[in-house]
This record gives sequence, C-alpha cells and structure tokens, in this order.
Amino acid sequence: MPKITRTSLIIIISFTQFFLNFVHAQDDAELLDELRFLRVEMVSIATGTKQSISRAPAVTTVITAEDIKAMGATNLDDVLESVPGLHVARNNISYKPIYTFRGISSKFNPQVLMLVNGISIDTLYSGKAFGTPNVKSIARIEIIRGPGSAVFGADAFAGVINIITKTKDDIDGTEVGARFGSFNTRNAWILQSGNVGDVDMAFTLEYQTTDGQSEIIDRDAQSSFDDQFGTNASLAPGSVNLSLRNIDAHFDMSKDLWRLRLGYQGWKNLGMGAGSNQALDPNGRFNYARISADLTYHNPDFSKNWDVTAQLSHLNTNWETTDNLWLYPPGAFGGAYPDGLIGNPSLLEDISRFNISGFYSGFNKHTLRLGMGLYYGDLHDVQWVANRGINPATGQPLPPGSPPVDFSGTAYTFIKEGVRKNWHLFLQDIWAITEDWELTTGLRYDHYSDFGSTLNPRIALVWQTNAELTTKLLYGRAFRAPSFLEQYGINNSVALGNPDLEPETIETWELAFVHQADDKKRFSFNLFYYKWQDAIRFVPDPLTNTSTAQNIGSQTGYGFEIEAKLALGKNVSLLSNYAFQRSKDENANHDAGNAPHHQIYFRTDWQFLPFWNLNTQVNWVAERQRVSGDSRPNIDNYTTVDLNLRRRNFNKHWDFSIGVRNLFDEDAREPSLGPDTNGIIAIPNDLPLAGRNYFMELQYQF
Repeated sequence: MPKITRTSLIIIISFTQFFLNFVHAQDDAELLDELRFLRVEMVSIATGTKQSISRAPAVTTVITAEDIKAMGATNLDDVLESVPGLHVARNNISYKPIYTFRGISSKFNPQVLMLVNGISIDTLYSGKAFGTPNVKSIARIEIIRGPGSAVFGADAFAGVINIITKTKDDIDGTEVGARFGSFNTRNAWILQSGNVGDVDMAFTLEYQTTDGQSEIIDRDAQSSFDDQFGTNASLAPGSVNLSLRNIDAHFDMSKDLWRLRLGYQGWKNLGMGAGSNQALDPNGRFNYARISADLTYHNPDFSKNWDVTAQLSHLNTNWETTDNLWLYPPGAFGGAYPDGLIGNPSLLEDISRFNISGFYSGFNKHTLRLGMGLYYGDLHDVQWVANRGINPATGQPLPPGSPPVDFSGTAYTFIKEGVRKNWHLFLQDIWAITEDWELTTGLRYDHYSDFGSTLNPRIALVWQTNAELTTKLLYGRAFRAPSFLEQYGINNSVALGNPDLEPETIETWELAFVHQADDKKRFSFNLFYYKWQDAIRFVPDPLTNTSTAQNIGSQTGYGFEIEAKLALGKNVSLLSNYAFQRSKDENANHDAGNAPHHQIYFRTDWQFLPFWNLNTQVNWVAERQRVSGDSRPNIDNYTTVDLNLRRRNFNKHWDFSIGVRNLFDEDAREPSLGPDTNGIIAIPNDLPLAGRNYFMELQYQF
C-alpha cells in the first residue's frame, strides 16, 4: 500500500495524544443529563434490525434531531459535513451537493444512495436524488460509509444515507417556529402530533424562501468564447444564482401493524447556480416537485420465529423550467445567438416498488433474513424547447439566431423516454458463533430489464474483543446502475448516452475498531481499501466534438478515519474526527482529484449556564488535487468556523438560537469541472461558497 504522508502521521499522533490526555483527565467527570451526548446509539441501516453502532456489521454514523438542533444546522449539508470521510462538494448546476465518500466523487454523484425512511429517492434521469427533507422534519439520519448493495441494491456504492422522518413519538404536541437570516432567507414551520382514536398521527410542514448567496464568479464558459470572438457577452464577473422557494410536508399515520406515510417536497423559482453549462444565467429558473407515498405492514410476531415486513411505495418527480435557461447568454458565439443559446428541459418520473422480507429465528445461533422485491421506473413526458438542434419540421439544423422550437415528442429531444424494471432476491445470515463472535453474511441478486443481472455479496466478522473494544473485519461488493442520462442522452453537442452500458462495480475491504468504556467517551478507528471498476466516463469520439459514455474508468483508494466523542466534565461535550484518503485514477496513473486528502472536524457543546448552550464547529478541508489533465494549481485549503448560541425552555415554552456560519469570512471554494475536450476550463477560479452569514431562530412549544 502506498506510503502515508508525513502530514497525516503528524495529525494522527497529535490527535491521538490529545484524545488520550482527555480520556485520562476526565475519568471522574459527570455528564450532564441534558447533553445526552454519548447515549447508546442504535442503528438499523446495516442489517435491517436494530443494533448498537459498536456491534453493527458496517462503519456507521447516527445523527439525531437533538444533534441537529445543537449544531444549529439549517439544511442536510450542514449536518453531513460532520461525518468522518464524507465531504460535501458542489455541482455548478444550482450548487447541488456532491456527497464525496472516501474520495469517490463525480459530477452528478450517483454513487451515493439517498433514502427517506428506507426508500430510495434517487432519480432515473441522473441517478442522483435532488433535494432532501428539511431538517425540522428529520428524526434521525443513519449513514453507512462503504458499500451496501447486498442490502439495498443499486447505487449503495460509496455510501448510504437514510433520513428517517418524525413520527408521533418524535413530536410533543404542537411546535411552531421561524428563522430569519442572511440572503433574505426566511423559514417558518409547524410540527403537530396527536391521536384520532387508536390511530397515531404526525404532521410536519416547513416553508422557506431565499435569494441565496451572491458570491462572484470571475470567469465562466462564455468568457473563453469572448476571447475567441473578440466579444463581451459573458456575464462574468457576476454572482451565482441560488434563489429558492421550498415547501416541505410530511404526514405519518400508524395503527397497530400498519404505517402510512405521505410526503411532498416542492422547490420553486430555483436558480441555476453557476449556470447549467457553466455560463452564468441570472434569468433561468426551474421547478422541481417530489410526491411520495408508502404503506408498510410490520408484524414482529407473524408466526412462530417469523418477523415479517411488507412495503408498497410510489415516488413521482416532476422537473420543469419556468423561464428560458441560457446555456450561453445573449450575444454568444460571436453574436450568432442574440437572445442567448436557450435550452428548456422538462420531464416526469414515476417509480413504484414492492418489497417483502422476513427474519427467521428458528435456528440455533442464526438469524436469517430473506426478501424479494419488484421495481418499475418510468421516465416520460420529456419536453425540450431550444433554439439549437435539428428542426423536426425540416430535418435540417436550425440556423443560429432562430427562435426557440418545441422538440417534444420527436426524435430530436435531449433524452429518450424509457422504462426500467427490476426484481431482486436477497438472503442474510447473522450467526452468533459465540458470545463474543458474530458473523454476518449476505447475498443479493438483482435482474434489470435494460442491462441484465448482478450479484453482490457481503461478509462481516464482528469480535467483542473485550468489554470495551469491538473489532470488525468487513468486505462488500456493490454496483451502481447507469443513469438514463448516461444510457439514453441524445442530440447533445457535447455528451451522448450509450444504451450498452454495464453497471459500475466496487469492492471494499475495511478493518474497524470501536472503543467505548462508558457513557463519557467513545473512540473509533477504521481502515479501508476499495477498487472501483467499469466506472462510467464520457470518452471523446474520433473526429467530432462529442463524447460518449463508456465503462472505461478504474479507481483505487485507501485511507482511514478516526473519531472521538468525549464528555469533558459535567457540562462540556466534544466530537472530533479526522479522515485521510488517497484515491488514484488507474487509467491516468494520477490522483483521482477534487476530493480532500485530509479533513478535520471539531465540535464542542458547552452548557455555560442552565439552559444556555454554545456550540462551536471547526471544519478543515485540505489537499485537494486536480483531476488528470487539469493544469491548475491544487485547490486551496480552507477552514470554516461556525457558532450557535441556544437558549432552551425560556419561559417554559420558547427556544431561541442565533448562529453565524463562516465566522471569519473564509474564502472557501469547491472545485469546478476540469478541462473539456478542447482543453478549456470554463470556471477557472472554482465555485465560491458563502461568506460570513447569520441566522436567528425562534420556536414555541405548546
């Protein structure tokens, strides 16, 4: 294995000594009940049944609603940046998050499976979930760092994020609140729980509107064309466009063995970030809506030795443009497009699932889990209005400067409509070999209508080494299904789909240690190595300016993650983690690029007076190299500091908090895309993150 850098060793030694000093110094400290920082954390994402984090056969993280409140997090990305080995980067389109697990990063980030209540919200179109529930509706988040296809199937590749929304047990009566902050941001919410007879019910509703940050892009994709044509069409320097209106609603109803969940998330007036084609677009807006419904039957005593769960779910997503999207601004290409190069896409998706599984405990020392499922996904109602392409009426290219033409329902739109079907079977065995040794094995078979079959195993050996230490040896294989954009994208002047694509695959090996002596301190350390094969890359086509998706990429990676949770005295808690990774693009014999080699996250929660808490977070992101072929200097390191001051139980009913993000106004940036087929880097100075910003929050509990 390649040599670990000297910087990494220095950080490891320093942090280890820091942690050990506190462990020995605080043996007699008493943890204040209100902090509840080191409660016994249970997780179900690893096997489908609740286990402690220490004994779960995976490297997992649990974040609760109380953690989110203490951090002052206002969105999911604020929360996930605290997870070791997970970094939140940005896409140029609307600054969509790129959840980079252990150096695995790509433009649309389809290598991460996003679940809500155990059901995928990833799309057929890009393979990526767009938008997640607002934090006020979240009861807890469970995260796997590493593969999960043996349990969850497609896209549980680099990691799995499961967001669990609130039920009646998580809401005490009625709660209302409001938040005001920088960028003209305003939020309001209501949470309600109760009973109608013997039916438990819960409802959450949150509204948000914001103008979004306004950091400046110095140069964009049009700037290079201005240099070529001697024009001045580019809108750079100019600000990113991150306006947003959002409504998030969730309804949960349960009775006896049945649970019904309904959800709606609607994003309106959504700005295009740094532009859909990396050319600034202050004009373009689009809407995105997601409607979900699932019905679950869970009977833990279905029959002797059987615990059975059946679930039926449906997910509808709708993506539509509301104003003309400028791929390039007015005056583009030497003035050939006086109204701009326009492309307005819209589409609908409907995904239905049925799953049934059961735990069988009739064998001595074995718990078996068997399951099967059906999937039907339909991408339809594709619409495309643009002023470039083949005119359906004539079969000839549209002349530059033509008015927009509706290509919908023709062979000249931007993607083919299509259906994907899947059925799967899986088997899992948890074997309690002895009181201290447990072996979990699993195997899942998936058959897809468009690319065939895949088989994914897992094996995990968990050893309770002593009363305080747990050791885990883990192996898993996972796959990522090609997105429809990669398979069926057509009539694109740059990137074309390939219907013959195979799924990406990854094999991961992990060695993990969890040490927890009591409820005042927990220390974990894990090593990992992975090999990613058949990665889908867009490869330049000979004698053209286009690229076509191919299974050509290969990447390897290794690293480790260290995490410590400590209670320092009776009213201070600390969470700190350090993650190191090295990932290599095997085709180019070069660093995979864009992902940080080093991350340090440090958080303290200090109760300095009764009901008063001050939360401090420090996040250091360092040593991000460029991808192969990108000659720019490495991406600058950055350190951000966030503060959140909270007053609980004010006048018995009120909670109040005030927070500041990026306290020292750090110039933090996430990497922009590397050079295109012509060697041009559209946004050379990367994507700027928000500078110093503030918020204030009030909450009333009836």
